[in-house]
Amino acid sequence: MDVIIFVLSLMLPYVLFKSLLSFQKRGKKLPPGPYQLPIIGNLAKLGELPHQSLAKLAHIYGPIMHLKLGRVNTIVISSSTIAQQVLQKQDITFSSRFVPDALCACDHFKYSVAFLPVGPMWSNLRKIARSNLFSVNKLDANQHLRSSKVNELIGYVKKCSQSGQAIDIGRDAFRTSLNLLSNTIFSKDMADPNQDSAKEFKDLIWNIMVDVGKPNLGDLFPVFKKMDLQGTLVRNDDALDELIKISLRNPDELDKTQIEHLFLVC
Repeated sequence: MDVIIFVLSLMLPYVLFKSLLSFQKRGKKLPPGPYQLPIIGNLAKLGELPHQSLAKLAHIYGPIMHLKLGRVNTIVISSSTIAQQVLQKQDITFSSRFVPDALCACDHFKYSVAFLPVGPMWSNLRKIARSNLFSVNKLDANQHLRSSKVNELIGYVKKCSQSGQAIDIGRDAFRTSLNLLSNTIFSKDMADPNQDSAKEFKDLIWNIMVDVGKPNLGDLFPVFKKMDLQGTLVRNDDALDELIKISLRNPDELDKTQIEHLFLVC
């Protein structure tokens, strides 16, 4: 914490200067929005319940609203009609997604179809996913696999019930989903219900999801991105390495390359 405060104190004059400079150069035609405070912009307007705060602001400023979150210009769409225009009719124009700093661990975003900008690689990955994973024929062909994994889960729950053993529904449902995904791609289970690997996988991936969902200084103030002040990239790098180590403990499970490819698909 002391290091973060020290770095912030050093960077404050620079950020303040950039804020004042951008304020003077405001010439872009942007949608209406609330008054922006220096440096933090409209962050204070979000409060503890951002979705409710945004709904209230939309009643004041309309269905297309501009907010400045830190140093990032953000457009908020609160009308279903306009959202349809953006997401369906103008989907190519707005197809590129903002990549949270937490997802930059191991350069995951460079190979994920969810975050790649529209281009040759994105088109190829989307075509592969559509033809090999999500086509009607492929889904029908994998119906037995889905039934098998659900039956395995039911059988495991029944076995635990008969022996009086408590079960963790979240962990076991997660293991079933994980094994269904790994079987669809590699025809192998990734987590064994009789070992602790399923719980370890769930805990690690949950921690990554929590990190991705947290407010990140690097996302709000790009000047801090490379500094990783909150240690998010380091934690997620370590978590991905640990995921590989967990699976490599059992030689019958996926190898390192397959695990890396599995997480790059997600």
